[in-house]
Amino acid sequence: DNSSEFIPKCRACRRQAREQSGEGDHHEGLSSDEELTPTEVDEFQKSKDNVLEDSRKIFEDVHADFCDIRKILLKFQEWKEKFPDSYCDAYISFCLPKLLNPLIRVQLISWNPLEQNFTELEEMPWFRAIEEFSDAENASESK
Repeated sequence: DNSSEFIPKCRACRRQAREQSGEGDHHEGLSSDEELTPTEVDEFQKSKDNVLEDSRKIFEDVHADFCDIRKILLKFQEWKEKFPDSYCDAYISFCLPKLLNPLIRVQLISWNPLEQNFTELEEMPWFRAIEEFSDAENASESK
């Protein structure tokens, strides 16, 4: 099998070409085969920008009370306090993850945990709203 001999020869050829051209930004151990060309980087950035722009338009025709997680959870909290029997009969605790899923996913589109200055999930507004709702729900159940 000559394929195992071919790979080190390719690496040696690329290393020699880099040394002759004076490229000094290559890091040993990283494959140049996996490096993106400037054209690919530009195409990726344009595609990413398009997705982010489209995501901003998703809820633009929705009333503010129904696209803000905190406001939605507040309505459910009011329902639970005013009509606990119907709230319990509707199995709301099982419905909320499916209801909130699209709202959370839109907010996570631009989230990248591999970036240096990324926001922790626990610090995001939607996470805090759910946490507060859960704490309020647990407090009312303990009463």
